[in-house]
Amino acid sequence: MFLVSDSFPPHGWIPDTFALGKHDAVSHFAFAGNQNPHLRWGDVPEGTKSFAILCFDDDTPSRGDDVNQEGREVPLDLPRVRFWHWILLDVPADVREIAAGSHSAGVKAMGKGPTAQPFGTTGINDYTSWFAGTEGMKGHYYGYDGPAPPWNDARVHGYQFLILALNVETTGMHGSFDGTKAMTALHSHILGSASHVGLYAINPNARR
Repeated sequence: MFLVSDSFPPHGWIPDTFALGKHDAVSHFAFAGNQNPHLRWGDVPEGTKSFAILCFDDDTPSRGDDVNQEGREVPLDLPRVRFWHWILLDVPADVREIAAGSHSAGVKAMGKGPTAQPFGTTGINDYTSWFAGTEGMKGHYYGYDGPAPPWNDARVHGYQFLILALNVETTGMHGSFDGTKAMTALHSHILGSASHVGLYAINPNARR
């Protein structure tokens, strides 16, 4: 299989059109375009009955002590964990492309609903827990919400967009499932996969 995008090249910078957050010279952070990027795939394995599309960042700080703190920086060597940005299951077998902005366009406070996308079944991304303590933002974040790494992180984050070809038409999942639960359900049904990685950082020092 292959997976490509017209929105950014392999291991290239993701434009802030497709990010949830961007650099602001005064406040360090501002909301960005938050569109889902364009994706196109092919060379699908025989017997494919549906697809799953996932996006995650494995460079998320494992501790929040320094995150977005004035006068401090999240160090490069801090251990990192996974942050889920998109879980889309039950994509029909005849689909080969997703248009930019078709599944997300702009930041929606308290999150998009589970039926906001044109097709497929969405899980909740990790902004659900990230915004849980923020009044006016806490809610269930279904579908795609893009990069917004700490504005003081010394590390450039890599965002992996992953497509899985599956041997079932539907996973049967519904409700507020997360990426970990989705991967457990998908594991025994995967016929093939492909990925496309983009880079992003809000910290201007990390982008040099």
